[in-house]
Amino acid sequence: MLLLIPIIALSSAVIMNDTAMLVFIPLVVITARLAGINTARAVTLSAIAANVGSALTPIGNPQNIIIWNAYGISFLGFVRAMLLPVGIWLAVLLLFTLTIREGPVSIGRLPPVAVKRRLFVASLGLLVSDVILAEAGRGLWTLPLTLVVLLIAGREALLGFDWALVLTFAFIFIDFSEIAGLLSDLTLPAGGLGLFLASAGLSQLISNVPATVVLLTSRPDWLPLTLGVNIGGTGIIVGSLANLIALRISGIGMADFHRFSIPYFLVALVISILIILL
Repeated sequence: MLLLIPIIALSSAVIMNDTAMLVFIPLVVITARLAGINTARAVTLSAIAANVGSALTPIGNPQNIIIWNAYGISFLGFVRAMLLPVGIWLAVLLLFTLTIREGPVSIGRLPPVAVKRRLFVASLGLLVSDVILAEAGRGLWTLPLTLVVLLIAGREALLGFDWALVLTFAFIFIDFSEIAGLLSDLTLPAGGLGLFLASAGLSQLISNVPATVVLLTSRPDWLPLTLGVNIGGTGIIVGSLANLIALRISGIGMADFHRFSIPYFLVALVISILIILL
């Protein structure tokens, strides 16, 4: 797990935290069972890794994309601002991971892995082109471009996607958006520690993406907002869609998830407060 956690974190910064959960959680579950690790702990720490790692880049998760587009921050400028806090959050997570005792893993002969090169090249090209379009203020073009390219180069990816999962979470976010609308008239901090705590706390109630939308209405300072909604995704399970995906795929219980996520959230929150105050 000590090796897998950084891989998940770094991957999430590129392919988004939600996608990383779809890719890695089956592997995490199998690895945990083979190594005799508590599956709930392994899955929870993996979800935290995805949320923490995705905070590094403006394309790592939906809330970062929203903030990136709203404030017109450069890609590298965003990464530079988030590098230190994400590094600290990841270091704390690795310390939590060190508490896991792994047994010897015995693996027999593995089946060959087929790599769909055409789909890989198309996906890589889409990633680069989507970032360029977003930087140029043409973000609305990315969806039709992605659909057209995948229909040509990777139709099986579209047809084989778990659309029921997408619809489920779409309805969840509709509910959260309704709640967010009720909170939109509240007077919230515009910056500093107050904004950080408000965004982290609100993420525990309505998830970090709706919390971002609510807080953006007052045009607050972008960095405390980004820090808050990202660390807010590591606490209560509704704080991030990636958590819900991890829970659904792995089949672990909410109580087990919170048994490991909340201690991390509280420790990371306190450390983040100290960073902001300093």
